[in-house]
Amino acid sequence: MTDQEIFEDHAGDPNGALQSIDPNLPPTLTIMPVAQRPAFPGMVLPMVFSGADRMAAIEFSVEEEEGWVGIILAKEVNKDDYLKSELYEYGTAFKIMKVIRDEKDNVQLFGRAVRRFKRQAIISDDPVLRYKITYEQDHKKKVGNELKAYMLAISNDVRELLQINQLFQEQVNMVINQLNSDQPAQTMDVISNLIGSDKEQLQELLETYDLKKRAALLLGMLKNELEVARIQARINKKIEEDVTDQQKEFFLRQQLQAIKKELGEEVEEGESVAQKIREQIAEKDVPEEAQKVISKELRKLESLNTQSPEFNITRTYLETLTDLPWGIYSADSNDVPEARSVLNEDHYGLDDVKDNILEFLATILKRGSVAGSIICLVGPPGVGKTSIGKSIARALGREFYRFSVGGMRDEAEIKGHRRTYIGAMPGKIIQALQRAGTSNPVIMLDEIDKIGTSQRGDPASALLEVLDPEQNATFLDHYLDVNYDLSKVLFVATANQLDSIPGPLLDRMEIIRLSGYVQAEKIEIAKQYLIPKQLKEHGFASDEVEFEEDAIAFLIDRYAREAGVRTLEKQLRKIIRKLVLQQAESNEVSFNVDRETVEDMLGKPRFIPEKLYEKPIPGVVLGLAYTSLGGATLYIEAQGIPSSSGSLKLTGQLGDVMKESAQIAYSYVKSLLSKEGADYFDKHQIHLHVPAGATPKDGPSAGITMALALYSLAVDKPVRDKLAMTGELTLTGRVLPIGGVKEKTIGARRVDVDTLIFPAQNRRDFEELPEYITEGITANFADNFQDVLAVAFPDLIPEA
Repeated sequence: MTDQEIFEDHAGDPNGALQSIDPNLPPTLTIMPVAQRPAFPGMVLPMVFSGADRMAAIEFSVEEEEGWVGIILAKEVNKDDYLKSELYEYGTAFKIMKVIRDEKDNVQLFGRAVRRFKRQAIISDDPVLRYKITYEQDHKKKVGNELKAYMLAISNDVRELLQINQLFQEQVNMVINQLNSDQPAQTMDVISNLIGSDKEQLQELLETYDLKKRAALLLGMLKNELEVARIQARINKKIEEDVTDQQKEFFLRQQLQAIKKELGEEVEEGESVAQKIREQIAEKDVPEEAQKVISKELRKLESLNTQSPEFNITRTYLETLTDLPWGIYSADSNDVPEARSVLNEDHYGLDDVKDNILEFLATILKRGSVAGSIICLVGPPGVGKTSIGKSIARALGREFYRFSVGGMRDEAEIKGHRRTYIGAMPGKIIQALQRAGTSNPVIMLDEIDKIGTSQRGDPASALLEVLDPEQNATFLDHYLDVNYDLSKVLFVATANQLDSIPGPLLDRMEIIRLSGYVQAEKIEIAKQYLIPKQLKEHGFASDEVEFEEDAIAFLIDRYAREAGVRTLEKQLRKIIRKLVLQQAESNEVSFNVDRETVEDMLGKPRFIPEKLYEKPIPGVVLGLAYTSLGGATLYIEAQGIPSSSGSLKLTGQLGDVMKESAQIAYSYVKSLLSKEGADYFDKHQIHLHVPAGATPKDGPSAGITMALALYSLAVDKPVRDKLAMTGELTLTGRVLPIGGVKEKTIGARRVDVDTLIFPAQNRRDFEELPEYITEGITANFADNFQDVLAVAFPDLIPEA
């Protein structure tokens, strides 16, 4: 920094604050706004300004106005242009004595605050702000008794304040030594310059010309300062006493450590670690049981040698206990409409799922507890199970933590390892709480249907305690060996199917099914969520790439037919990556993605139309299936081979249950036709095939489909067009209910089927489906196989 003295006035005496001043005051002043506090007349003060514009104003006042400026407090400072700052009307005339400037346009002024003034008019505001002003008149009247009393009270308070607060003691002592009743105005101004009240109160004091009112205001402000100083003094005294006690303890501990060093029992690190743990645990609401364990382990830690293996084991254990969020809870959001808004913002469609979730959340908020609310989201991959869990946490205002239990085979991963083992650590649940930082997060147990077992135990059984509302308030992790309350945690599990989840575990959870999306929903999801997201990730503006709706529909049908949207997002990402490359090589600025573009970029379609036959043929019937990927259609093909004796051959990787269903269908149809005198099955070997051959299949719901395929083959008549069905068949022809009605209906819509046959007991399941899924579909409900025949062959209904 280089100091440059622009102007100096040595006439002022900093110690003569109360001397009588009668300068030739100018009628106009260059104005300098300040932000912190106003200046009061009667003292030499330092002032700091920055900026080239303020430097220009100072130079103007020095060169043109003998160094006179007006200091005015700004109500609000405009940092970009100080001339546009909102200023008070009253200020103080300031005579510059010295200016120091550095190379960065920072300016430091030394000068005397001389006289109050009030703005009369604005003369100019460019290039500098200049006011025409009127000054406060000298107070030459004789001081009355009332004002003398005020001044006496003020001087007493100032003296008491000096005994408590040493700040400015030397300057104020000088003023007090010169105090007399003939100079009340100057005395009050000097004291006003030194007190630390709010700037608004100080400005009010500056604007008060009447000496009695000014004295009353100043006395009130001094009383406040004095009260604050007393409180501060009490706090400082208490702190000094505490510090003295701590110092005493510190010195004693230092002596103890020195003695232990001499004896070869140095445990310095252990004691410092123990002290740190004590400080951390003091900030948390630890239950009495855990507090006892911690205290016991701390004493043990302090007695152990730092080189001992057990020292690190004990230290790790104590740090784990300390890191847990004992007594720390995040406040739940009580705004259910906002929760609905969050779910709608994050997910398109799924209205029934959202309603179910909001019912749970409203119940949780109503009773103030999550006890009994363990949610299990079941659905195909990519339908948004994990993201719904995140939305639940966001709607409640809680922390979210997810970990996968898929493939987990060791129960210690849930309940922790016992500390007797090397490398022991707490289980995933305790680790989740540590990372979430609260005792009431939303914890997602992903892929709970894929949990395994081994010789190391059964993790599914270990989860029973975690997910049981009656037990998890005293959850015992083997590593911690103290109870931890999990009753405030909201557990959300996800699964693709329920068949592999153990019954006792499934019994503890409320099931919410996510069936997947129809094509219309996928198109909207792609337009509203996936495409904008991928464009942003790849650096495209929203108007640079346009996807035609027909292209999106083609992409979904031929490349991303799964129930979810994960594959759809992958294919969109692949297209946009190719567009990025194309733009880099050709400098094109915008792209239009149509059906041909999709096929060129993604190659040969992954899926061929599921409708293998343009028109029905005898022995071929379309069935409905429910897989881990959602609803699907599959053909049942039957072919007769002339033979001297009847038999049945099955192919298509069928499971045991499906093979039994085929045997039942064969026996029932053979019995049904024999009553009419038909002997087709006695003269033909029947080959029943379920494509595709490489895909394993199982389940009883194809019973009526296989029976109808055999019947159609035997009577040599095709079933009606655009017909699909599902239902279990008994040996007497009864049709039993099945699951996955919604998923199977979605699968039927995908292949343009408009007539469905369901078991009669599934009527309610179908009627509860949203209208956008059932629109354009005629559902028929069968109690027995005769009802199936009535729909499949409207012109041919045999007698039972």
